[in-house]
Amino acid sequence: MSAVANTTKGKIEGKKLLHQFAFKGIPYATAPVGPLRWHPPVPHEAWSDVRPALEYGSSSMQFSFENMLPGYTQDSTSEDCLFLNVWTPKLDGARRPVMVWIHGGGFMYGSGKDLMPAEQSLVNRGDIVLVSMNYRLGSLGFLRLDQATGGEIPACGNEGLLDQIAALQWVQDNIENFGGDPNNVTIFGESAGGMAVGALLGMPEAKGLFHRAIAQSGSAHTANTNEQSLTIAEKVLEHAETRDPKALMALTSQECLDLEFKLMGGIPMSDASAFEHDPEIGTMPFQPCIDGTVLPELPIRSVSKGSATGISVLVGSTLDENKAFVYAEPSIAEATDESIRTLCAHILDIDGLITGYRTYLSKREAYQAPADIFAQIGTDRQFRIPGIRLAETQLAYSPNVYNYIITWPSPAMDGTMGATHGIELGPLFGSAEDTQESADFFGSGPEMKLFSESIQDIWAAFARTGDPSCDAIGDCPAYSQENRATLILGQRCVIENAPFDEERALWDQHSDEDMGDA
Repeated sequence: MSAVANTTKGKIEGKKLLHQFAFKGIPYATAPVGPLRWHPPVPHEAWSDVRPALEYGSSSMQFSFENMLPGYTQDSTSEDCLFLNVWTPKLDGARRPVMVWIHGGGFMYGSGKDLMPAEQSLVNRGDIVLVSMNYRLGSLGFLRLDQATGGEIPACGNEGLLDQIAALQWVQDNIENFGGDPNNVTIFGESAGGMAVGALLGMPEAKGLFHRAIAQSGSAHTANTNEQSLTIAEKVLEHAETRDPKALMALTSQECLDLEFKLMGGIPMSDASAFEHDPEIGTMPFQPCIDGTVLPELPIRSVSKGSATGISVLVGSTLDENKAFVYAEPSIAEATDESIRTLCAHILDIDGLITGYRTYLSKREAYQAPADIFAQIGTDRQFRIPGIRLAETQLAYSPNVYNYIITWPSPAMDGTMGATHGIELGPLFGSAEDTQESADFFGSGPEMKLFSESIQDIWAAFARTGDPSCDAIGDCPAYSQENRATLILGQRCVIENAPFDEERALWDQHSDEDMGDA
């Protein structure tokens, strides 16, 4: 059965599902193709007929990756990709909390349809309106070309973030027509999506577009410096063998992807051998950059000055983020202390970290092999410690700041990956058992169902009030540097004060600039 909703650009036709309404492939900006490539998003023109919103729109251009999370798809990609999707319990004036999902994928792959089941249990269970979006990725969304082309191509390197701003503006302008409250918008994202959440917390243009933020396995510490972004641009132009703006604008979409592949040295980002990366470009060359305008400085610096004043924040990570990356590559899994020192030579006092982590892991009777230590150092440096620092920084500007750790273990690889990167996503969206592949990674059965319901309830409670307290977790104290109250979310959901605090203290001497990207 179809359903029609109004937008500021015209009417759209969606589907009436069993328990909710779904509208897919809604354009929130003009297609960034032809002369609009590498430009900020442009508002979409109005239409007169009822526009179908029955199928997902094309995903952003991205080359094929292996070893992706179950539920990720890479079919139907195009530069014409600026679409969003809306799920709502009812088309009424109830003004429900709105949750806007920003997908992950290293700013190089993914889309707003990944991991989304046919019917959203998060929407039904939480009585919320859910929005997901596509945004430009890779060289088309995060390549700075303005200086390299003398301004003839205006790309500031943050076009993907500007797409997210445009989608959030669409929510402000339209979500009331879908039963949502434009004055109660929560942005949430995982991995690169969590990093985008952190960037939006520090962006002047994002002010007023959202009111709460959930940063999952990503924080406000990820951005290329101005110098890095210019170096990456120069390397891309070397591979393109031209600096001519007209020639660059004439490149096919596939040729743009080929340049990304060449920049990465022919190594797919999902290949763990990417640990041996070019230090000038890092493992994530295409990411937000400090351009001085869209992103004035490292986002955590802006947050420390009050850029996110009044915004409630829930931030956290999984217990074993990096195990999936480490154990996928035999050369890393069989590493020695010496090879770990070589891989981590850019980290201050790596010897002290190795010694400290071995000591504290042994106290917990956890694995202490070099690969396990490497995985835990990476987990904390890239994910857990930046999240804690975001929480600590935001404390001065909001009474509602919360921290969590996901401990739900993946059954994959005989359980050796533990609570690895992305393990909460299938349960969060209710798609963990959609396929056998998903169930093999996310888990299945009554315990997984209970975890899924718990995390959905906690996320929805936070979106509704800025406080995650609910039956699934009980009363949640806000995070503080005195209690370090942390939601431990797994086979049981409990509150612990200062978990893994000895490991946290090892990072006190490390600057914010040393956090985040590998």
